[in-house]
Amino acid sequence: MNQIVEPGNPLAPHTGSTVALHELSVQPVILAGGSGTRLWPLSRERNPKQLIGLMGDESLLEATLRRLDDAFDSAAHDAARTRPPAVPLVVCCEELRLPTLERVEQYRKPVRMLLEPVARNTAPALTVAALAARASAAAGDDPILVALPADHLISDHAAFGAALNEALAHASRGAIVTLGVPPQRAATGYGYIRTAAAVGNQGARAIERFVEKPDAELAERYFASGEYWWNSGMFVVRASVWLDAIGLCSPLIAAACQDAFAGASIDAAGALHLARDAFAACPADSVDYAVMERIGHDARLAGVTVPLEAGWSEVGAWDSVWDASSKDGDGNVARGRVVFDGSRNSFAHSDGRLVACVGVSGMVVVETADAVLVAAKDRVQDVKAIVGRLKAQRDSEADEHRKVGRPWGFYDSLDRGERFQVKHVVVKPGGRLSLQMHHHRAEHWIVVRGTALVTRGDERFLLSENQSTFIALGVTHRLENPGKTPLEIIEVQSGGYLGEDDIVRFDDQYGRDEGSADARHGSSDR
Repeated sequence: MNQIVEPGNPLAPHTGSTVALHELSVQPVILAGGSGTRLWPLSRERNPKQLIGLMGDESLLEATLRRLDDAFDSAAHDAARTRPPAVPLVVCCEELRLPTLERVEQYRKPVRMLLEPVARNTAPALTVAALAARASAAAGDDPILVALPADHLISDHAAFGAALNEALAHASRGAIVTLGVPPQRAATGYGYIRTAAAVGNQGARAIERFVEKPDAELAERYFASGEYWWNSGMFVVRASVWLDAIGLCSPLIAAACQDAFAGASIDAAGALHLARDAFAACPADSVDYAVMERIGHDARLAGVTVPLEAGWSEVGAWDSVWDASSKDGDGNVARGRVVFDGSRNSFAHSDGRLVACVGVSGMVVVETADAVLVAAKDRVQDVKAIVGRLKAQRDSEADEHRKVGRPWGFYDSLDRGERFQVKHVVVKPGGRLSLQMHHHRAEHWIVVRGTALVTRGDERFLLSENQSTFIALGVTHRLENPGKTPLEIIEVQSGGYLGEDDIVRFDDQYGRDEGSADARHGSSDR
């Protein structure tokens, strides 16, 4: 492994004299479309792991954005600084637009959003991001994409900045660069990169090939060889290089993405919406399958992996959350109201109720308001199969929590029977639900705190605490909070059909028209 690749191709070692980093244009791209099914029941399809406080109050998406700030501000970039990076581009599904926007707003810095009408995996996402980066760059510029999943953990931001600096240098010379993680153990939950010759003198290596997640025996062999690194899923590549690569390896993806971008529209908030029909026709594929697995087999693709030794974790399942968390003397991790007695190497999370674990070892227990997971820690990869069964049965627990955040506040489903449903609805100051009606149910609203401004047909009136109103079936209505404190109501729905898709929306300040993905999630999205 001490061979050095010779100059004359994109794998040649770089030097400060041949690569002017201060002239590089960098476009950060955050891939925020994952579903996080292996982290159920905390992660749900409409509130996936990148949008929740999995390791604390800050979501993984916010942490990713702040990590980029630290990387580009770190000492690793002082000697050969790139131009200030462009505003980060967050790529996510239309269905996740509003909850993603709420998390982005917590970042409190400018962010651009690129919205996919349907999920098509990371290769199309990176392709449309490359097209967007090229379209917004200065004339003649070819920005380097720094593509990061929104659901990773990295504890050492300075080391991440140094690795990123090295990756930019290789990418500037035409390589497709990935950050590879020298393994700490024989893990079976990650894909691997088989490394080849050294590239330069900073630890980077040529990519020989990408390999699938191994079984336990093969993982041990990979780990012992020293030639295999974990595949982090983070990529650094010039926009033109990626577009050429995807055109070579998957022309159907390239063509569909080009059509979807050409037909895109920009909303009032500046978000870019891809053309639905064109993007829906795009094959779904990952960056790894579409392009990276061709490296080593096609001389036209040059791949480099830069070592990342910065406390990285994909947090793809509950065992990796346990691994990344601080533990007590018995190796246990407790989140929320949790008591351990005679237990070892276990993880327990409580969203509210007390969880007591007695005499357990290597277990995972996760409590939420509407679901509880109990699993052996070495079987948490199989949680994905449970979610698949729930979806097949059309169980709501696969998609949303009992308590659901919305741009105007939140609602909590308290009880449900054959012809009724009871919800606790909280509207933040200035919040305004959509103007809507229902075909199959009536609603009773009781104000328990604050003041409500109610639209009911042609009427508009105020309700104070302990006052109520009735919304008959088929009547147009809206709920607003005109006050400076949260408005809380108890909503009792009654009727022959209480499905969340019984809604006709007429007006919505959050941009959810009746045909949108948001609208299809029903009355309580309002």
